Amino acid sequence: MTIEIANLRRSAVSVLPIQAAAQNQLRSRPLSFYPCPHLMPNPPHIVGSSPIRKEGKAKVVGRAQYVDDISLPGMWYGATVRSSIPRGRITSIAFDPVIPWSEFTIVSAADIPGENTIVHLTKDHPCLASTHVNHAEEPILLLAHPNRSVLPAAIAAIHITYDLMPAIYTIEESERADILIWGNSATPNTFKTYLMQKNQTSIPDEVWQQADFIVEGEYRTGAQEQLYIENNGVIAEYSETEGVTVRGSMQCPFYLVHALELVFNLPTEKCRVIQTETGGAFGGKEDFPSVIGSHAGLLAMKSGHPVKLCYDRAEDMAATTKRHPSRTRHRTAVSKEGKLLAGEIDFAIDGGAYATLSPVVLSRGTIHAPGPYHWPYVTVRAKAMATNIPPHGAFRGFGAPQSIFALERHMDKIARVVGLTPEELRRRNFLSTGDRTATGQLLIDPVDMQHLLTRALEESNYHAKREQFDRENPHSSIKRGIGFATFFHGAGFTGSGERRLNSEVAIDIDLQTGRPLILVSSTEFGQGTNTILCQVAAQTLGLPYEEIGIAQPDTRLVPNSGPTVASRTAMVVGKLVERASTRILEKLCDSARLPTPHTPADFKKAAIRYGKELGNLEVCVRYESPGDIFWDDETYSGEAYPAYAWAVYVAEVAVDTTTYSAQVTNFHAIQEVGKVLHPILAAGQIEGGVAQGIGYALYEKCLWQNGHLANNQMTNYIMPTSADIPPIHVIFEEIPCPHGAFGAKGIGELPMDGPAPAILNAIEHATNIAFTQIPLLPEDIFERMTVNSNSGTEALNPAIAGPIFSEATA
Repeated sequence: MTIEIANLRRSAVSVLPIQAAAQNQLRSRPLSFYPCPHLMPNPPHIVGSSPIRKEGKAKVVGRAQYVDDISLPGMWYGATVRSSIPRGRITSIAFDPVIPWSEFTIVSAADIPGENTIVHLTKDHPCLASTHVNHAEEPILLLAHPNRSVLPAAIAAIHITYDLMPAIYTIEESERADILIWGNSATPNTFKTYLMQKNQTSIPDEVWQQADFIVEGEYRTGAQEQLYIENNGVIAEYSETEGVTVRGSMQCPFYLVHALELVFNLPTEKCRVIQTETGGAFGGKEDFPSVIGSHAGLLAMKSGHPVKLCYDRAEDMAATTKRHPSRTRHRTAVSKEGKLLAGEIDFAIDGGAYATLSPVVLSRGTIHAPGPYHWPYVTVRAKAMATNIPPHGAFRGFGAPQSIFALERHMDKIARVVGLTPEELRRRNFLSTGDRTATGQLLIDPVDMQHLLTRALEESNYHAKREQFDRENPHSSIKRGIGFATFFHGAGFTGSGERRLNSEVAIDIDLQTGRPLILVSSTEFGQGTNTILCQVAAQTLGLPYEEIGIAQPDTRLVPNSGPTVASRTAMVVGKLVERASTRILEKLCDSARLPTPHTPADFKKAAIRYGKELGNLEVCVRYESPGDIFWDDETYSGEAYPAYAWAVYVAEVAVDTTTYSAQVTNFHAIQEVGKVLHPILAAGQIEGGVAQGIGYALYEKCLWQNGHLANNQMTNYIMPTSADIPPIHVIFEEIPCPHGAFGAKGIGELPMDGPAPAILNAIEHATNIAFTQIPLLPEDIFERMTVNSNSGTEALNPAIAGPIFSEATA
């Protein structure tokens, strides 16, 4: 398997044995830890193997139906008329008579039967602008016509005039509050703030006074486009009796249900959402389908026809959500031995024009800002600010890539100031089993970052390469470097979030064939949901993987399993599938004489027997919060996540001093993610995340001009291609976690966190320049290497004297 993956995927994948301490812990677990005693001690080896993806064949042979492949009888096509300015009052709308407007359906805010709002976390986001616009590309009108090709000319023939109002585009402009665009004078332009303090304790003045070093730094990250393969698209239908039905490309069907309830003023049972095959998401189809789905539904209601509304690439990139830009400021007290004494972290993100999911993105970024380190004292102040650009929203990593980038760059800076290697500084401060995180959470499960770092440096030949590059760089125009980042990522919703979601999973047995069908709202969009959930059910039920079916998410047919976000599917939903499968076995054992152990034939006979004697066999289970997970939203403390994945990523880079371009030449990703359910899919998750992280660090820059995204095409939004991606060596450690299916933790977001800081740490090694902002483009490297400027960078000066080291004194 390793050779095959190395050849086909340009990576090497291995699964390391469970460490001795973890083995002992597992041996001591009660029998109830294991999913089903009926299958012990020799269950089929489905979990941990790599069966063919459930939906793979349909995609390969072209049977998979994406939303733009679907056509309904009498279907019309929709389009959106958008604002051309970033902020202003709408004064008039004129329709050029050259267009036969009687052939069109036109929807404005006045046509909305319910509330003119797209609900995410707050009701600040209009479904359609009525009197004012707050960002360029804001939807004002909707059009529908039976001929798709006439829509662009119709949009161009609608002339909207405005009274322009002053706009703001940056965190700093928003902070000044010279212009109030959101909120009130008490909290100007501020969507959300958090204050997180270790033990709810302020940092004593004497800690700063007695510190041998105080190290300060500021770090910035830019916006990033999700750039999924398939653009946003939906088809909506409406009837007075059935209500509104929307099918389309999305991550979270029940989010859209909630949005439709408000826009249409309908009860839940009259708002139906069906996920179609979805070509990628990365968070970009978490919140935004509430917008496009509501728009298509309004057009269907007014036109009397099904309406398909699909964006082209330019509209999708210009108008939909992106990763939040960020600014993080660190002030750290350190001893001469390299021990972290205290830290102040100010974390700010640009939320765009409306709140959308900014508060929860900010939350995860806040909790991850102190990293996998022990802090006697730490204070994190965080805020999400409003600007007049399209709202930012969910993106893989959800705030953690921003704050982790800042921390891991800052840790290398601290090491340089104190006179330690980056490795030694981290080793002296790592969290381990029995320690408490910055939120006060006691780490009960095995945590061994020392081992992970040792393994990562050995696998990457870090020390030898660092010495080699130091010897060769003075004599070469290609400067090579190697750097690493150490980090963690919480799995599942933060704190009490999973308890509030109260997710459900059902399994239904076909009483004619005895085949199980999994009923969940968790969606497949390329990451492997269908496959791993079927693996879990097959392993637990003792059936072949091929015998397990999974229903396409349809909110009329499946329970609400929560959103497909937050690294929660394998851990939280997978555990529910495991529990439901165990309940099925218990019912068959108790009522249908299923033998123990059993064969697949025994299972089928018992299921058919159960149906004849007792009727339908369906089990529904609901999430039960672990007894040791408690979170206090007021003090922002407690058990932030049921489990964490831990990782060390090592990047090698080459910086060409002729072209000033930086390239990643080799990459090692070592992570502990609990049980690896499907090694090939898991490796794919890591490789994909690393590729996106490389783009985030070195290529992908959103260029805003007066609030418009100027580079909203794949010809001018530069992302890494396969030629820009290095060999990626993926290594897993397995320490099963009791909260996840067969011990699995979340994996999807983790690989987005580490690449960018590892890459810039390596570039610092190569160039002796500490860059502090991403994306780091050739022009940025050129400016720093050829012009005596400290803008956005920091010059290295190891001879600096005195206890305080900051940007200003560099």
